[in-house]
Amino acid sequence: MEWVRTVFLRIYMVWVLLVFTSFMLILLPVIVLPVLFGQKYGNITYFGLWLWSWIFSLLTFIRYEVKGFENIDKKTSYIYASNHTSFLDLPGLRIAIPTQFRPLAKKELLRIPVFGLIVRVACVVVDRSSAESRRKSIDILTKRIRNGISLLIFPEGTQNRTDQPLQPFYDGAFRLAKETETPIMPIVVINAGNLMPPSSVRLKPGKIKVIFGQAIKADVSSNVTDLREKTYDQMMEIIKGETG
Repeated sequence: MEWVRTVFLRIYMVWVLLVFTSFMLILLPVIVLPVLFGQKYGNITYFGLWLWSWIFSLLTFIRYEVKGFENIDKKTSYIYASNHTSFLDLPGLRIAIPTQFRPLAKKELLRIPVFGLIVRVACVVVDRSSAESRRKSIDILTKRIRNGISLLIFPEGTQNRTDQPLQPFYDGAFRLAKETETPIMPIVVINAGNLMPPSSVRLKPGKIKVIFGQAIKADVSSNVTDLREKTYDQMMEIIKGETG
């Protein structure tokens, strides 16, 4: 009956919020403190984030299936380029990516209690309305990648709230790949938006796929438009293959 389903989903939402908040608070020292002592301790921070993501997945019955893991060379730094349809993308990406990385995050996330503190220490934050902030974020991302730390960028710029599989990509990730000669690793997250739509607190349990594509080489002779189009086309092909 519909009312039973509605009651169940409301109870489930409260449970998810409880799991999200309580374990984030429990693991907060492990996540926040190490990186404050220097970037070399980032592995501890990212282990804490992996542990939180794993517990979140286990206790909320949201399962993440990782495919294409064999395409990753753990000794190589990548610019991971992922689609973005839901908050539920984030735990899956942390579970899937095998080494520490730095996501590019918008400053609005800093306003979320507790989570905002984690964003501040674990991400590179950018104010998209400020040219100076964008420049500084690129400088920090360049420094991280040259220190051997991978990056995670959502080339669509924000969560996809359209009826299209992908929004047009911005050039930033691909320009950075060219300038730092860092390979691009396309990632596609499937079904997260169905379980928790963008800008919504409604969610339900289910399975989400995180799929790695094939690395795309980049160097100073690369064309930014070509890199962007190759990444877009590969991600679109994965989406069509998974969704029919």
